Amino acid sequence: METRNIRADLTLLLVAAIWGLAFVAQRLGMDHLGPFGFNGCRFLLGAVSLLPLLLIFRPKAGATEPRAMLRGGITAGMILFLGASLQQAGLLWTTAGNAGFITGLYIIIVPLLGLLLGHITRLNTWLGGLLAVVGLYFLTIETDSDASFTINSGDLLVLGSALFWAAHVVVIGRLASQLDNLRLAIIQFFVCALLSFIVALVFEQDSLTLSNITLAWQPIAYAGLLSVGVAYTLQVVAQRHAPASHAAIIMSLEAVFAAIGGWWLLEEAFSNRALIGCTLMLAGMIVSQLNLFRRKQLIATNG
Repeated sequence: METRNIRADLTLLLVAAIWGLAFVAQRLGMDHLGPFGFNGCRFLLGAVSLLPLLLIFRPKAGATEPRAMLRGGITAGMILFLGASLQQAGLLWTTAGNAGFITGLYIIIVPLLGLLLGHITRLNTWLGGLLAVVGLYFLTIETDSDASFTINSGDLLVLGSALFWAAHVVVIGRLASQLDNLRLAIIQFFVCALLSFIVALVFEQDSLTLSNITLAWQPIAYAGLLSVGVAYTLQVVAQRHAPASHAAIIMSLEAVFAAIGGWWLLEEAFSNRALIGCTLMLAGMIVSQLNLFRRKQLIATNG
């Protein structure tokens, strides 16, 4: 069991690295496509890339009940669509580094959602949440020359996406042990791609062309094959052996990889104020998962 847990942790760390660097690809992709068109292309590519694996991996008995699989895939796909849409749209007005750190707030939101499910939340989670909120203030709110406060609209959209990423982690945590992981991943990707294309056809008709898709093939390839096809599937597999809150702390390290990728590939720079905010947010993410008081956590039974 311990070996399984270590393997799950390393898998989730790989997921964080792929997702963090994907922020760079997501920004570059919108040089030619709108946010919904780009998401539609990358999630469709991710789903299609997994189809050949259906011929190799056979599902376990009882893990492919059609109604449960369809219901779970549609639910996860809709949540994925909402999170990806808000995040992608936010990247029009914020940096890859900012988006990575703000998205990482789902590490605080996941245990908060646990309260709605009857779970006990430890004091260190609240302390970590406070640090993260203060860090978010430093990262996203700036003071102009008139001493009034302004907040980047892109940061707000990414913050909204963090709510849905948290919900996605919780939902996947429940479904991964019940349903075939590969088929669940494929269904949720197709649902997300379909919804993204529907919105793109309504609001992004001018940019959603074959020529623009061809120009953006490199970001689409990375975001589709690696970020979607590989990383999201590995998330589903790894969360079979990692509780949602534990998975969230590891995957939140995508913020670090996003900052590194933005600095390295996009030449993005953080101000001292933003650096303080990032440090406080990262500290909050870590504190929220530490057992500071060495007390046994009570596990609430599901109703």
